[in-house]
Amino acid sequence: MAGHENGHDWVEYWRDAGGRPVEAMRAHFTRHVFHRHSHDAYSFAVTESGAQRFTCRGAGHTSGAGMVMAFNPDDPHDGESALESGFTYRIVHIGEQVVRDVLADAGDLESGRVAMPLFDQPVRVDPPLGRALLRLHHTLVAGQGQAATLAREERLTVAVLAVVRRGATHGPRLATPARRAAEASVARRAAALLAEAGPAKVTTARLVDEAGCSRFALYRAFQATYGMAPSDYQRLLRLRAARRLLADGLPPAGAATEAGFADQSHLHRWFVRCYGVTPARYQRAARG
Repeated sequence: MAGHENGHDWVEYWRDAGGRPVEAMRAHFTRHVFHRHSHDAYSFAVTESGAQRFTCRGAGHTSGAGMVMAFNPDDPHDGESALESGFTYRIVHIGEQVVRDVLADAGDLESGRVAMPLFDQPVRVDPPLGRALLRLHHTLVAGQGQAATLAREERLTVAVLAVVRRGATHGPRLATPARRAAEASVARRAAALLAEAGPAKVTTARLVDEAGCSRFALYRAFQATYGMAPSDYQRLLRLRAARRLLADGLPPAGAATEAGFADQSHLHRWFVRCYGVTPARYQRAARG
């Protein structure tokens, strides 16, 4: 686990040493403002003290002490303190495959009762769910050893089943009209090109050509599907690539270059804005 303090703000970060997509963070922020971003994992958090406000899925939300937050993979959101005194919270990021494995092991996927879950309420008041998430967080960042490993697996299962069975919807969020389906198809083609390009530059003209529509139509479709502009999505993909490179041991300067950032300071600035922790601190947590 790695941590740091910066004035009144501090962060502790933990990442599964075995390489599974399971991470945990505890932080206190008074001045930090999260840039609009998303994660490629489910994210579940409990506000311990204070209050934070954020926008997600087109609406503003506030999470006060004891409240639970749930974000789907690729749910764009931002965040900042709602109080001058700041807020403290614990958050766990759990990869989709881990959630799928837990649900399959519990029989939920096989029975057809639950497809991959969606959470339509970013904030909820649910004390039992909050306690399950806090127990998981405490176990994740605790000591090593066989007993600790067993406890982590048990509490991971309990927490995943709790959030799915207590807070997930079991179907699509909204009916998809023909126009929305067409926009999603356009956006997916553009997103696939951005993912394939990796760190290479992609011009608007190339995106428009791939999507087969006008610039305005592409921007509108991308905003509707991913909640952000193509340029923001490209930067997000580069940040995710940098996280993987840092976890693999590449120094921040090298990770910045490989992921397509202008330099290390460029990566540092956006990493902190979106994740609340520096690349170096994240790497120390990722490397155990």
